[in-house]
Amino acid sequence: MMKLTPSRLACLFLAAWMPLQASAGLLDDDEARKAILDLRAKVDNIARELNARVDTKADKSSTIEMLNQHEQTMQELARLRGQIEVLANEIAKAQNGQKQLYADLDARIKKLEPRQETIDGQTAEVLPSEKTAYDAATALFQSGDYKAAATALQDFVKRYPESAYASNAQYWLGNAYYALGDYKKAIAAQEVVTSTYNASPKVPDAMLNIASSYALLKDNKNAKKALQQLVSKYPSSSAAQTARDRLASLK
Repeated sequence: MMKLTPSRLACLFLAAWMPLQASAGLLDDDEARKAILDLRAKVDNIARELNARVDTKADKSSTIEMLNQHEQTMQELARLRGQIEVLANEIAKAQNGQKQLYADLDARIKKLEPRQETIDGQTAEVLPSEKTAYDAATALFQSGDYKAAATALQDFVKRYPESAYASNAQYWLGNAYYALGDYKKAIAAQEVVTSTYNASPKVPDAMLNIASSYALLKDNKNAKKALQQLVSKYPSSSAAQTARDRLASLK
């Protein structure tokens, strides 16, 4: 049978002694010493009583069973602590994943939100996708790839007919056809600017491009008519001054 040693007794009474020990810190020095002495006396009395009781077989068996239960409890606590640690790590990972997800969603939403852009001196809201498509199409024109530019610009006005960039895209589409030598398509494209987007500041230049296209088609009658309309509707524009010079040469 297991002998109840002082060290084992210390383990059994540690839990009872600790709260009083902590409470002693809240008392003054005399009271703390008195409380500790009283506790020691009580522990000594209980130890003597237990040592007397473990002399019997029944008490020894009870004490051993209690110690075994204590050991099992400590093992179960260790297992639970391990599970808690695993769960804590999983929660931390989940929280980090949520933060990353929210950051990604926020970035995606911002990509879809309209932005303020200044176009021909006017402030307008445009989608990031609009600006990207328009910039890509005009970059093709500026690089001299007029065929690819015409395709991209035509696609833009189909996808974004209400865009603040639409009138400019239509105007550059007419210029792309003009650069490709397709003057009929150039005229048709610029007429859309003068009719559908008649409030655009690009209208005078579109009308000048129409006149130039007619002249290259050897249609001087319509070329002269387009120039006269330009001078009449937009007399103070720089395009109108060019139109006056051309009209003088046609006389």
